[in-house]
Amino acid sequence: MKGLILSGGKGTRLRPLTFTQAKQLVPVANKPVLFYGIEALVGAGIREIGIIVGDTRTEIRGAVGDGRRWGDDVRITYIEQPEPLGLAHAVLIAEEFLGREPFVMYLGDNILKSGIVSLVDSFRERKPNALILLTPVPNPQIFGVAELENGKVVRLVEKPREPKSNLALVGVYMFDSHIFEAVRAIKPSWRNELEITDAIQFLVDHGYEVQPHLVAGWWKDTGKIEDILEANRLILETISGLVEGAVDEATRVSGEVIIEKGASVRSSTIRGPAIIGAGTEIADSYIGPFTSIQKNCRIVKTEIEHSIVLEGSEIVDVGSRIDESLIGREVRIYKCPPKPLAYRFMVGDKSEIGLK
Repeated sequence: MKGLILSGGKGTRLRPLTFTQAKQLVPVANKPVLFYGIEALVGAGIREIGIIVGDTRTEIRGAVGDGRRWGDDVRITYIEQPEPLGLAHAVLIAEEFLGREPFVMYLGDNILKSGIVSLVDSFRERKPNALILLTPVPNPQIFGVAELENGKVVRLVEKPREPKSNLALVGVYMFDSHIFEAVRAIKPSWRNELEITDAIQFLVDHGYEVQPHLVAGWWKDTGKIEDILEANRLILETISGLVEGAVDEATRVSGEVIIEKGASVRSSTIRGPAIIGAGTEIADSYIGPFTSIQKNCRIVKTEIEHSIVLEGSEIVDVGSRIDESLIGREVRIYKCPPKPLAYRFMVGDKSEIGLK
């Protein structure tokens, strides 16, 4: 089997951060979201992976490379999509790469806790024409939705205004080569996109076997800030503490905390789960649970928790607590009196904020 990862979206829901950064490279627990998808495919034994890229192709290529970091036999092929014309369109332009082999399609901004090893094994063994992953959601109108009867897929609708089911399509699909016939048969939707739900519906209507599978464990589409922070929390809950950086005697570290080599922590409290990246300086500060701070940051006289701080940023003398924030690369936040009671930030790269 081959893998196909879609990484061509513009990330409009994460602006201004994504004006200067691909949404699939926003870090969760100090690792780009896209890397979780690659690791899931490699963990399932897939070694040939195509990545659909768009406007952020240069940045994606720079971060991922040729794939060898995930194994000497892993190969990455980049497939350019000039415009975001839908998931099914991405399948169509990848046909030359995929050939006649079955494949896994993985949306590059999704994280699936349980991985896909057992699902890929089941697909290989049972050989349906398609396998779709489903999970109940409270807001199905913003997803592709599947309707089942007696355990079989009967209908799929993309972002229905009046959903008849709460089963959302998780961003992982498995197909055999019949999907190309389906994609060629469908027409663009009202969004002028070739919808993968319409292609799967074609398979259902023409008697092909489409198997549903309800996802065990959590799944996150990290297209919005609250979903990124929640995914960060869920992954940090699984880490094991490891202190390799310099921590002075005046610092208190509790819970599962990773302090990478080259980091420096002085006169501070670190409550895990949390990650402090290499080269980061923490002084006279409180770093609370579910916080990921990337490399080469500087946090001084500041309280922060349940947040993500990207590399090279500096937060100094912010007396009130920063909570539930996503702060971009090379941002400066500093304190000017008088101070409000609390701050909440979503800040793009290379910003500078003066607080009064």
